[in-house]
Order: sequence, then C-alpha cells, then structure tokens
Amino acid sequence: MKVVVVGCGRLGAELASHLSRRGHDVTVIDQVAAAFDNLPPDFRGRMVEGEVLNQDVLRRAGIDHAEGLAAVTNSDTLNAVIAHVARTVYQVPRVVARNYNPRWRPLHEAFDLQVVSSTTWGAQRIEELLCFPDLHPVWSTADGVLELYEWVVPASHQGRTLPEVMPPGMALAVGLIRAGQPIPISHDTPLEKGDVVYISVTSQGREALQRWMESLSGA
Repeated sequence: MKVVVVGCGRLGAELASHLSRRGHDVTVIDQVAAAFDNLPPDFRGRMVEGEVLNQDVLRRAGIDHAEGLAAVTNSDTLNAVIAHVARTVYQVPRVVARNYNPRWRPLHEAFDLQVVSSTTWGAQRIEELLCFPDLHPVWSTADGVLELYEWVVPASHQGRTLPEVMPPGMALAVGLIRAGQPIPISHDTPLEKGDVVYISVTSQGREALQRWMESLSGA
C-alpha cells in the first residue's frame, strides 16, 4: 500500500518505520528537515520537506496515488484540515487523523474523520490498570465508542453463571477461554476460577462496568 505520513515527530516516525518494515511504500512529509532525524537508519521510504498544505509538496509526496494517509502532526487543526483535504480533494480512500488535545476533538468529528485520540485513550488505559487490576483492556475503537476487555474469574464466582454476576444490559460477554481453550458460552455456562471472559462494552456502559468491578473488589 502507498501511504503518506504527514508529520515526522516521534509518533509519525514510529508509524512510518513500522509501515515501511511491513513492505508498504511510505512517504513522510515534514516542514522541518531536522524532524527526519527521528526516523531509524534502516528506513526505506521517501522524505519530503516542505509546507504540508502546499499542493506541490503533497504531489511530490505522491498524494494523487496514495491509498492511505495519516495526519499525525502536533497540531490538531492542521491534522483535521490535511485529513479532510486528502479525503475530499485527492480521494485518498483511507485517512486517519491524530487528535492530541481532547478539546479539539469536535473539530475532527465535524469533518467526520477517523480519529486516534492518544491522550484520551492513554488516560483511560492507565486508569483501568491502576483501578481495575482484574479487568484488562484488550482492544478499543479509535474514538473509544466500543471497547473489549478480558476479565479473569475469581474464586468467589466459581460455579456461578454470567447472568448471576454481571448486571443486565451493562455489557456483552462475547467469549470464554478455559485452560487456554475457547469454549461455547451461554447464559447457563457455569464459571470456573481462572476462566477468561471477554466483555464488549460501549462508552455509555463503561462507568457501569467500572462500578461493577469496584463492587467485586470490595466483596
């Protein structure tokens, strides 16, 4: 895949390096030449210096033929504009914008962009690891609207079923691993100590899930 990465800070350089190592055709744009020093010595992609909103710079980077673009500069406004232009003017099919300051997230949403909010996501993950050691985040959509957790069943819930231990409507159990093997899950499946239950939850149900975990910790 031909990918343009706009911004060569730590995040942009790491992303470009990963994509390049996976065999993708990567071009990195930054308006400061020194930013390319963030790239590892084995980076095989192209580097284009210049104003990232300049049409000539974008064309030199190959945006006309790009299949993907990531706008990951330190400016939320710039990321939103670049991503919008890439999608609407140059018809790039896969566009992702970085959101750094959560206060600017409505700007990205106004453009209906696919967004990765590293600050919001990171804060949520750290909070969960600190407060809910038995509930481990596994996956999340970029905007945190849908999340997947794994919960290790404690000894106190041995023999109980999921409807008996999980408040109704709070979340959805989507998988169960026992002794390293997946087993069919249903409402009447008795739990065993050490079972790993995979729980899907929306952002609206996240607080209810946390309250449930707090009640288990206090039990």
